[in-house]
Amino acid sequence: MCAYLETWHLDIEEFIELRKNTGDDRRRTHDMNTANWIPDLFMKRVFEDGDWTLFSPNNVPELHDLHGRAFEAAYVEYERLAALGKIEVYKTVKAKDLWRKMLSMLFETGHPWITFKDACNVRSPQQHVGTIHSSNLCTGITLNTSKDEVAVCNLGSVNMVNHVTAEGGLDHAKLQRTIKTAVRMLDNVIDINYYSVDQAKNSNLKHRPIGMGIMGFQDALYELKIPYASERAVEFADTSMEAISYYAIQASTDLAEERGAYQSYKGSLWDRGILPIDSLQLLAQERGEEFLDVNLNQTMDWEALRARIQQVGMRNSNVLAIAPTATIANISGVSQSIEPTYQNLYVKSNLSGEFTVVNPYLVRDLKALDLWDSVMANDLKYYEGSVRPIDRIPQHLKELYATAFEIDPRWLVDAASRRQKWIDQAQSLNLYIAGANGKKLDVTYRMAWLRGLKTTYYLRALAATSTEKSTISNNALNAVSSKLEAESADVPKACSIDDPDCEACQ
Repeated sequence: MCAYLETWHLDIEEFIELRKNTGDDRRRTHDMNTANWIPDLFMKRVFEDGDWTLFSPNNVPELHDLHGRAFEAAYVEYERLAALGKIEVYKTVKAKDLWRKMLSMLFETGHPWITFKDACNVRSPQQHVGTIHSSNLCTGITLNTSKDEVAVCNLGSVNMVNHVTAEGGLDHAKLQRTIKTAVRMLDNVIDINYYSVDQAKNSNLKHRPIGMGIMGFQDALYELKIPYASERAVEFADTSMEAISYYAIQASTDLAEERGAYQSYKGSLWDRGILPIDSLQLLAQERGEEFLDVNLNQTMDWEALRARIQQVGMRNSNVLAIAPTATIANISGVSQSIEPTYQNLYVKSNLSGEFTVVNPYLVRDLKALDLWDSVMANDLKYYEGSVRPIDRIPQHLKELYATAFEIDPRWLVDAASRRQKWIDQAQSLNLYIAGANGKKLDVTYRMAWLRGLKTTYYLRALAATSTEKSTISNNALNAVSSKLEAESADVPKACSIDDPDCEACQ
């Protein structure tokens, strides 16, 4: 479960602390995810160091359904009424103080996630028939909800590494074939699915949303020899997502011609000739151009596709979303979603036991340089899977195989911004910040808003303790030789959070 709350709500300060590990346990929800649903006006007040007013929804009922300039006008009017004493239940705080508290709790607990209400609604193709009040458990789905509709999205992901060429680019023909098949399959799912509640069936059959995404983005960069922290990677994120967006929208128009447009098509952004790339102009108008810094470059024939949509319509209200893909990417043997490599060597546990996993691309490149041996394997283990401290490894490989916490988070945000301009929903974007502090978090999340992101997911920070090490030879955790065991027999017990009967802390 995930609960979203708008930033103007009178309970927002208590809501932010729901996942804290200290305090009154009756005011904690340790097993529920939480997310901030932040309007643009709040972010403007943060930038301007202004005040922010918290209201009870009893007194401001329509704010939930408003966004953009309409929200701003209504909110400012409610502030005026509060100042005149015509609204009694309210509270005024400094916007920066509330923002700081949001980031502090995000760092401490991983919650509430930072998501942006106006970017989601202003760019929504379905804004003519409702309001987006929240995202989902993975912050990738942005669909309307109401008392009559429970949003449902049918997801699929393209394995990117299987769609790059040996010459160093995208295999457009293969990508188009893959997506055409996938979109047809996802559209079929809508009709043959089981719906546990009528509101979900109503929503799905009326709007027919699907969510094509990607996985193995990092693997594709390895194949193309492109470091994640580079302008080339940002450009690849842009052009690859543009192609996926183009072919997915094209496939939906093909289905519309064959099966008919979705019921609520009339009046949608699609019907008005406004594609995801065009909706950025709407966001600039609503938010103000000074608060939006996005790249608008495009390389494909969008005019022709726009004309075809006008002719035959769309089969699906939404066609694009990037999910975390943690399980399916694991099954496929590629990096999940749009994530950078977490570590080049780590221990993976499942029902079959524990296994040492080494980055196969790194091993391949080290073998090509005759650098892969038992010493290198143990060096990787010693340095927690990082190649940066190993002198023998050449600089270009250190850049290519930089791990998530060795990459400046701005590269993650920039790449996500380039993808977001092509996506009609959102993307599950985890942010990795080494040496996290208030200033880094502030800069990173302000940048996420300015770059037009709709949502962010977990904030990942380095733990105070290191990961469990494994031996390369037999996959055993923390294995040591019998001689070493004999020499270390008098070592006191170490703390083990995995062992509930551990005596170290008793």
